[in-house]
Amino acid sequence: MAEPAPDASTAGWTLPKLRIDADGEWYDADVQITHAGILANLRGNLRRDAAGYFIQTRVRISVEVADAPLVVGRIERRGDTLRAWLNDGSEQDIDPATLRIGAGDVPYCAVANGFPARLSRAAAYQLLALAEYDERSGRGALRLGGREYALARAS
Repeated sequence: MAEPAPDASTAGWTLPKLRIDADGEWYDADVQITHAGILANLRGNLRRDAAGYFIQTRVRISVEVADAPLVVGRIERRGDTLRAWLNDGSEQDIDPATLRIGAGDVPYCAVANGFPARLSRAAAYQLLALAEYDERSGRGALRLGGREYALARAS
């Protein structure tokens, strides 16, 4: 008769201390995770609820997120849409209505999975190059598809 598989406590296994830094890099404690397959698995299984970010396996593994779990590395206008390239290797259209300016004048947007994404410095400059700025009012706006989207700090 086969013995039951040991659980985490009897096998001496401890939960990883997963975190995502402000640049979207994944770590287990202080060791950066760089293996493409492992990163794809982690990113694909990341979830969020009222208690925070986590990965659910046989147990819930908390993931500490320093800023946003994804980073937009590049953004460009394609006709009446904004196209973004994310640090997880995906590209997708961004709803300009989700753009907001956070603390430190860092821009953010929502991505397809509902997670927030921080725009990298390069993507922020690309976005600002697409926007119009009125020096008298101090307001910036992005015009796409006949609509105007204010680029304003989140309140």
